[in-house]
Amino acid sequence: RKSRKGEGAGARARAVKMDEVEDGIEVDDLPNFRPDSQSQFDVDAPSHFSSQEDKLPDVIRLFLVYFQKNLRDQNVYEVHSIYEKSFHKLTERHYKSSPWPRAEAIAPLVDNDLQFLLLYKELYYRHIYAKLQPTLEQRFESWANYCDIFNLLLSTERPVDLNLPNQWLWDMIDEFIYQFQNFCQFRQRVKKLSEAELGELKANPQVWNVQKVLYYLQALVERSGIDITLQDQPPPTAFASTNLYKMIGFFALIGLLRTHCLLGDYRLALHTVRRLDLSKKGLFTRVTACHIATFYYVGFAYLMLRRYVDAIKTFSSILFYIGRTKQYHTRSYQYDQIVKKNEQMFALLAVCISLCPQHIDDNLTTTLREKYGERMQRMQSNNVDLAAFEELFSFASPKFVSPAMPNYDSLPENYNPQEAHRLQLRLFLKEVEQQKQLPTMRSFLKLYTTISVQKLSKLLEEEADERTVREHLQCLKHKTRSPMWTGGAPLSGEFTSSADVDFYVERDMAHVADTATTKRHSEYLVRQINKLEEIICNLKA
Repeated sequence: RKSRKGEGAGARARAVKMDEVEDGIEVDDLPNFRPDSQSQFDVDAPSHFSSQEDKLPDVIRLFLVYFQKNLRDQNVYEVHSIYEKSFHKLTERHYKSSPWPRAEAIAPLVDNDLQFLLLYKELYYRHIYAKLQPTLEQRFESWANYCDIFNLLLSTERPVDLNLPNQWLWDMIDEFIYQFQNFCQFRQRVKKLSEAELGELKANPQVWNVQKVLYYLQALVERSGIDITLQDQPPPTAFASTNLYKMIGFFALIGLLRTHCLLGDYRLALHTVRRLDLSKKGLFTRVTACHIATFYYVGFAYLMLRRYVDAIKTFSSILFYIGRTKQYHTRSYQYDQIVKKNEQMFALLAVCISLCPQHIDDNLTTTLREKYGERMQRMQSNNVDLAAFEELFSFASPKFVSPAMPNYDSLPENYNPQEAHRLQLRLFLKEVEQQKQLPTMRSFLKLYTTISVQKLSKLLEEEADERTVREHLQCLKHKTRSPMWTGGAPLSGEFTSSADVDFYVERDMAHVADTATTKRHSEYLVRQINKLEEIICNLKA
């Protein structure tokens, strides 16, 4: 333990040396970074098959017994290592293309431990969703298992005697919502369903029902008392005092944010996380995947609510963080997910900046030009390319779901299983269409201090009368004025103009304010000085 503390101190010292002035990030801030997190269980032990009927390899039998013992003893650090390292290594070696043994087969090995078997089944079905194709029966069974887990946590008068790593608690909520999302998409693909599957879906409308999903998430939030805890008040109940309930309640709160975004209710999504202040470090930073998901869904909700400045700030903040810390997660099993979310948020950032030009960090600007420079030119040109907006939105948006099951007995002729996505895409493109003339208007206004409406109408490529020009000017004013977040609840903010050109119309003349801004070189110089000091320190070392 002492050697680990020594290594941790050394890691912190190296991290501090690399910190820049504007945002210090230490290794201890990275929740998944554990240099010596190797489990004591030897996953490389030779595999011999047992002579019993279940024919489990001995290494799997020993692993399950060891896993259950550490869960029972509440050895959180070892359980964390088993969960993140050993389980995935054994999966790659023995169950890469097949499911793990069913819970009934391993129950005698773990003395029929109910808690362990529920958690094991959670991993069992998650593995099937990740590596295989779940059957309808397995989808039903996974739903029933999640109900059993949540009922276990919610039905007791005292906190359950269980302690799980934060990473597992987040993954549990994340997987719960993913499987709900996957099931909604599955039942919409009517042409791919057999008659037997259609009959089962009709007979079990309560399975993965959206009201039930929201109920469990909200119930976990209320049982944990996380709303009160986030207001810096003492824990209201014994449940709120335990890490298990506090963290799963918080993650359920982020789960509600995600679910409401999937359903297209963006205002309610932001209202759900009203107790969060994204400008400060919070519980969401304890798990990297939760940190990224929180900013992704908050940023996307801002985008759909036409609060582009807030969306740009949100995406810029998390992208800068990922860029600084990505190296620490290269060996994590979630690295691919982090990279994918990183690409999606760069695409959304390109969309936001095309709709509302803003100054962002130079490093982000460079990366943005490398990834989406050509598309941004098409989106920002006087002849706006809607296809570029559609392409990036389809790639980067969440996988929207329809909350209701289709009426299989009387489907409309124009039925489309992707209707949820198409609805959100239509709303977004309608907003873009309304702003189609704004880049042209903005570019002309920047050339003048005063210009008549009549002259402005003649400068437009298409023939436009003065009434149409006035409508475009009013649209420019309206679309660039929105609430701007300055701290506190994500929905809060004061109405401010985000336009890069300020003007007003008096009778037949448009008066343009002087928008010349002095470029700030101080931040760039400070960064270069810090980099030089870092190089000098490394050379001396």
